[in-house]
Amino acid sequence: MVPNQEKLDILLRDARACTICAEHLPLGPNPVLRASTESRLLLVGQAPGTRVHNTGIPWNDPSGVRLRSWLQMEPEEFYDERKVAIVPMGFCYPGKGKSGDLPPRKECSDTWHPNLLPLLPNIQITLLIGQYALDYFLGKRKKKTLTETVRSFREYLPDFIPLVHPSPRNYGWLKKNPWFEKELVPEMRTYVQKALI
Repeated sequence: MVPNQEKLDILLRDARACTICAEHLPLGPNPVLRASTESRLLLVGQAPGTRVHNTGIPWNDPSGVRLRSWLQMEPEEFYDERKVAIVPMGFCYPGKGKSGDLPPRKECSDTWHPNLLPLLPNIQITLLIGQYALDYFLGKRKKKTLTETVRSFREYLPDFIPLVHPSPRNYGWLKKNPWFEKELVPEMRTYVQKALI
């Protein structure tokens, strides 16, 4: 085994045992993430929902079904760590807020991202899924609104593709912005397929 993979495996084990913000988590800690030094596509979403928390399988919910449909990926490929790394902004279910789940807790990205991401040397492209990933990775490069940022997706290529979250809650947004599925999704598929070759 290559030393970097060993290092990554140790880090993943430590991240999965993390209890830094246990007192703030209504269902307790259950960090959900996966990666390999061979991963070529990185998915950065928000934080697990209750179904993902209960199963320990990322994107194992209606949002995941829509995301895989956008990517035209079967579950076998989507869950192959040698191809796809899944490192969300928050690794544990953060709890319910007034309008959906609470934001991902910052402890995850502050503690784990700076150590984990450098151990993924083969990432060809990163999908930034939702506002929290856009804020973290794009910083001042993002536009005033999520819609503007996603619409300007070509500006962030070839490193990043900003996406609206595939949650059923965003069905109205998708209806209002038909360019997303007409323009962005086909182009994203091309970049992702190239990355996975």
